[in-house]
Amino acid sequence: MNKGIEFLKNIQLFSSLTDEELHQMSTEMSIKKFKKNEAILYEEDTNKYMYVVLSGKVKAVHVNEEGKEIILAIHQSGDFFGEISLIDGKTVPAAVIATEDSTTAIISKKKFYAMLFINKKILQNLLQIFCSRLRESWDRVQLLNFKNASQRIKMLFMMLCNSYGQGTNDGVTLKIKLTHQNIADMTGLTRETVTRIIDTWQKKGELTILKNKFIRLKPDFLQKDFKNVI
Repeated sequence: MNKGIEFLKNIQLFSSLTDEELHQMSTEMSIKKFKKNEAILYEEDTNKYMYVVLSGKVKAVHVNEEGKEIILAIHQSGDFFGEISLIDGKTVPAAVIATEDSTTAIISKKKFYAMLFINKKILQNLLQIFCSRLRESWDRVQLLNFKNASQRIKMLFMMLCNSYGQGTNDGVTLKIKLTHQNIADMTGLTRETVTRIIDTWQKKGELTILKNKFIRLKPDFLQKDFKNVI
């Protein structure tokens, strides 16, 4: 099995395809590289492609009326984006920017629709992903309604566990690299506030920042009442 097929098999959208179907899929994609801080999509662009992140990391951001950047999502290897505007034909609601040198596979609108109509398994996977993202958007609304800063950060970690959490004997590891500024931009807080709360949790042994910058949460950390976080 070549590396391209092996990689596609690990992407949720294509996970149920056969090796032959994955091979066909790989021939339908073009590859493009983006430098760190390079814009992949601009806000209000009409998108004509779907993107699959092969390597690196990108962020979907929106700048509010005060000029503050809010991170709506972070996509890393194996994630995809841009498919919604292919379906409804509307503009992109956020800019997508590479946060490090990244390589993406690009699928045109024509080929995207061909995939959906020819292969029902892809359509089923896409519907499941849409449901998951809708629920995540509801969680994000709840997150921003929390007045307490620690509640917001804890809610964010709970959301990230769904996509990036890996259970271990020592707790749950979030297998995504996040800076304090990333967390601040995803929760509407200041970086200083995030640093203060993270430092407090580390001192209490509630979480650990690993050498690879992943965050490991204590087994009962996510079970505690929000009011008792700090």
